[in-house]
Amino acid sequence: MAPSVNKKVVAVGSSSRATSSPLKKNKRSVTVNQEVPQNCRRKAQRLCRETKEDHDHVVVDDELAEDSENLENGDIVSREPCSEGGRKYPPQIDHLLGKVVYSEDEDERSKVRKTLSLFKEISMILKTSNRTSGRVDLEVGTIMKENDKCLNTGKPILGDVPGVEVGDEFECRVEIAIIGLHRHYQGGIDYYNRNGKIIATCIVASEKYADKMDNSDILEYSGQGGRPDKKKNVGAKDQKMERGNLALKNSMDEGTPVRVIRGVKESRKANDPLVSKGKVVSTYTYDGLYLVVSFSEKTGCYNTKDFSFQLRRIAGQPKLALKEVTKSKKSRVRNLQPQPSKKSRVVHSQIPVQDVSQGKEKMPISAVNTVDSEKMPTQFEYITTMHYPSWCNLQPAYECCGCIDGCTDLKECSCSIKNKEIPYNENGAILRAKPFIYECGPCCKCPPTCQNRVSQNGIKFKLELFKTESRGWGVRSLDYICSGSFICEYTGELLKDSQAEKRYDEYLFDISHEDDDEDGFTIDAAQCGNIGRFINHSCSPNLYSQKVLYDHGDKRMPHIMLFAQNNIRPLTELTYHYNYKPVCDSNGKPKKKDCYCGSSKCTGRMY
Repeated sequence: MAPSVNKKVVAVGSSSRATSSPLKKNKRSVTVNQEVPQNCRRKAQRLCRETKEDHDHVVVDDELAEDSENLENGDIVSREPCSEGGRKYPPQIDHLLGKVVYSEDEDERSKVRKTLSLFKEISMILKTSNRTSGRVDLEVGTIMKENDKCLNTGKPILGDVPGVEVGDEFECRVEIAIIGLHRHYQGGIDYYNRNGKIIATCIVASEKYADKMDNSDILEYSGQGGRPDKKKNVGAKDQKMERGNLALKNSMDEGTPVRVIRGVKESRKANDPLVSKGKVVSTYTYDGLYLVVSFSEKTGCYNTKDFSFQLRRIAGQPKLALKEVTKSKKSRVRNLQPQPSKKSRVVHSQIPVQDVSQGKEKMPISAVNTVDSEKMPTQFEYITTMHYPSWCNLQPAYECCGCIDGCTDLKECSCSIKNKEIPYNENGAILRAKPFIYECGPCCKCPPTCQNRVSQNGIKFKLELFKTESRGWGVRSLDYICSGSFICEYTGELLKDSQAEKRYDEYLFDISHEDDDEDGFTIDAAQCGNIGRFINHSCSPNLYSQKVLYDHGDKRMPHIMLFAQNNIRPLTELTYHYNYKPVCDSNGKPKKKDCYCGSSKCTGRMY
């Protein structure tokens, strides 16, 4: 679990207080210079073709309009100015485009994250500026293409796309196109001409709902074309062995791999207690490489000749575990079978705990041990909010806003002005890491569903406490978590630093501010805390800590909120960097705490 403490460490940026005596302890602290979260979740939008007649700002080639299945990211060729003075887009976008630079020595994963983050931020600007009359995702895709901010725009890639990993999730087809994973905005089969023969590179396998998705390594894929078009009064036709269908057949003959993206629809009501009516959203998940092993002709639903292709997943790739995750979402607890321990071969009980929080969280938190016979830790009080002692004299909340319908006006909303922006998008994902985020407080007139009330509303994902092989208890999610999403708060008892120095436990989190001239403050989650106390350290974390204020305005005692640093697949352990600094004992000799995070960037020690 968490490492034992030895010496105090101040928060990043507190260089004036970085030196400490050998008798002080090592504590977790906030890292403020975080990589900007990417690919934040947005409201799903219906995929449809934009035409010049429908929206003046988009122009589509007439020939391509006849074939909607081959709409590509290059097909939107021009856009009329959206603002005064001939400017095509708000000036903030120019600033963002200028900031994003891809260096030669930058790893491909970082480039993908940076590109998706840029897509998200431009989308947010366009939505809040009300300067687009059409689909925002298509508008952003055009802006990024015109400014050379798309990846892998050269020769089509056969096989894995650099920087994209199995399990990566996307919110719309444009995101998939701008990183070069699947170039078509609507067409289900992506292909290119190789030595005079068209070869398939990627397909999108759409399922209506996630609980109907097959989790086997065999995929049955229907051919393209032949569908009726009511608008053009065209009936169903037999599918032809051309374009995408021919490309898949050629891939079978050549034995070349095909990327598979799973497109599903799911309701988000279960993940958001504040939403009374469930909304259905689309997501696209990269499932890895497949081989086309056979194809056949069959009679389709319109009594026409259709093609059916069978693809088999290439062995050795990470599993999505879609069936297991879907089953977990439908039940309050995981349904597990007893398995023997790897060391003792003794069968251990795996009956999970229904709710670690004992009903205190809005989302139940299950617990399961598949490693040994250790029971879930119970020697602490589960709390969902901070415990402030009687001596704590919190400063009153900052100026409250009067936004009755929610905070959207960047010029009039006092909370937005203090943040210099709305820090979250419309789906509650943080836009960027900041020294402080000011959420709307108890005296603000906006409703609980306000866009600037996120972390204070509590956990919205199905989290699970589980026993790890080598690091005690850890935390993972049964849901897919999108980058920028709020995970949980690190709650506990507020202590003065002088008090914390006298405690010898593993759960001290330093929240001292760099401008503190007096005794700083620490959160201790040993005796009381929440699920955050179980989240382990990693040298390659997928979460980061963010200081947030909402119920008071005292910067000395901020709330510590944990957010997703990138997209996180279901059943992946949640981790953040404890940010320990080198420590010495009373004799001045360096102390060492080994790290067992197992990441490729592991330094082997926590301090």
